[in-house]
Amino acid sequence: MADTITATHISGHADHHDVDYLHDGKGLKSWLTTVDHKRIGVMYLWSILFMFFLGGVFAMLIRLELLTPKQTIMSAETYNKVFTLHGAIMVFLFIIPSVPAALANFVLPLMLGAKDVAFPKLNLFSWYIYMAGAFIAIAAMVTGGVDTGWTFYTPYSTTTDGSVALMTFAAFVLGFSSILTGVNFVATIHNLRAPGMGWFDMPLFCWGIYSTALIQVLATPVLAITLLLLIMERTFGIGIFDPKLGGDPVLFQHFFWFYSHPAVYIMILPGMAIISEIIPTFSQKTIFGYRAIAFSSVAIALVSFIVWGHHMFTSGQSQLASAIFSFITFFVAVPSAIKTFNWIVTMYKGSVAFNAPMLYALSFLLLFGIGGLTGIFLGAVSVDIHLHDTYFVVAHFHYVMMGSTVIAFLGGLHYWWPKMFGRMYNESAARVSCALVFIGFNTTFLPQFVLGSRGMPRRYYNYLPEFQFLHQLSTVGSWILGLGFLIMAGYLFASLRKKMDAPANPWHSRTLEWQTASPPITHNFHEIPTIGGGPYDYYRPVGKGRNA
Repeated sequence: MADTITATHISGHADHHDVDYLHDGKGLKSWLTTVDHKRIGVMYLWSILFMFFLGGVFAMLIRLELLTPKQTIMSAETYNKVFTLHGAIMVFLFIIPSVPAALANFVLPLMLGAKDVAFPKLNLFSWYIYMAGAFIAIAAMVTGGVDTGWTFYTPYSTTTDGSVALMTFAAFVLGFSSILTGVNFVATIHNLRAPGMGWFDMPLFCWGIYSTALIQVLATPVLAITLLLLIMERTFGIGIFDPKLGGDPVLFQHFFWFYSHPAVYIMILPGMAIISEIIPTFSQKTIFGYRAIAFSSVAIALVSFIVWGHHMFTSGQSQLASAIFSFITFFVAVPSAIKTFNWIVTMYKGSVAFNAPMLYALSFLLLFGIGGLTGIFLGAVSVDIHLHDTYFVVAHFHYVMMGSTVIAFLGGLHYWWPKMFGRMYNESAARVSCALVFIGFNTTFLPQFVLGSRGMPRRYYNYLPEFQFLHQLSTVGSWILGLGFLIMAGYLFASLRKKMDAPANPWHSRTLEWQTASPPITHNFHEIPTIGGGPYDYYRPVGKGRNA
């Protein structure tokens, strides 16, 4: 095999004159003023994990309330507020920034052989904007709450009591953080690739993040404008969406879903990108169909802009528009299927190691398969008319968002944890946690497909006694899921108390982030790597690289 890297220091630990990024500067000030992409990624990580905990608490409260058909622990008004906060926090404060802002911020420059992102100060600024949006959202929670649902549908959101303007302003602010992160990643990938690294030498993770960044930059401004219009209508009584003021509520749906369906792919594409790293590593094989997977990421990003109308089959839009949106919805399944089949073929005859990251990747394949296929059901107009606004949609959404994106995020977190912190976690505990998360998730959301197909509407506070058993089963599943996350938090935090024991490359991967110390030195590499025959023969066909 040709030389893989030149002028690159590879060691399990940095030399005595090197300082890893965790210890380069002491005190809180050194973190709050840092422009090191790794430190910013870690600050994002702790921020979003806190938001994940907060959103998870609200989810547990929702499931506990639904344990019985009537009031269990809270009033209907409180339920609506808890429901809204769960959705808004999970979508805007956790899932959207989870992989790009936290994991990609840390590993993307390392993968490219760069010393930092293109705009380090802008990167820090985007974290401060995220924190500002988070504080505004928390202020909205404690000053009256919001009961509109996370979609803020008008005209209810323009007339109801509560801190709607404050919460929508929080989402408005968070959008700027997303845009700046996307701009930074696009510039970094275009301009800071290591010498000799062409577009088709990049890891597939970089392709996924690049496609995500394009959506962030192009779609997020639409949401910002929509929320700003909503705030203006609510504050000044300007007729935009409210029919009483001469507005059109369906216009809000068009604007909102024109962003929010691409936002689904802002969430899922980074998860797919993680899976494209984990499966080849733990199968010890070259990825099958590198270019097909790379182009499928771009294809998903492009098609995501023209399918928003499938959320509106019952809104009164024309039959022709519904038919067109239905067809395009079916079409978007093609690039997703390309990825799935290529991942499965990559594992074929591979030496598969069932470490925790790989278990999460396998969980992703099954859960994403369920989520994707049920999305095809909802893309068919005749079926969607009956299932719209039922628990079937809730189950589908969670299989795509949590069963796919969050599971992939957890896989990536376990995969890069040794690199980020220089510590190895307890592998046995990680496998137990993964099993509990998988079992708990399916126990929670599989019954909801049945609930929806039987006619149980979503967002309802009370329900008919005939639905009680399935709701109780779903609630028990949420407890199993919560236990899995508690165990995960336990062994990950316990690993941070150990001495640094992670080797530079514990998984025997070939990408550049594993060719530097664990944790990396402040400037990532002693010298900028030069790609020769390359570290990315990992992604090339058999006969041209790793398996030659």
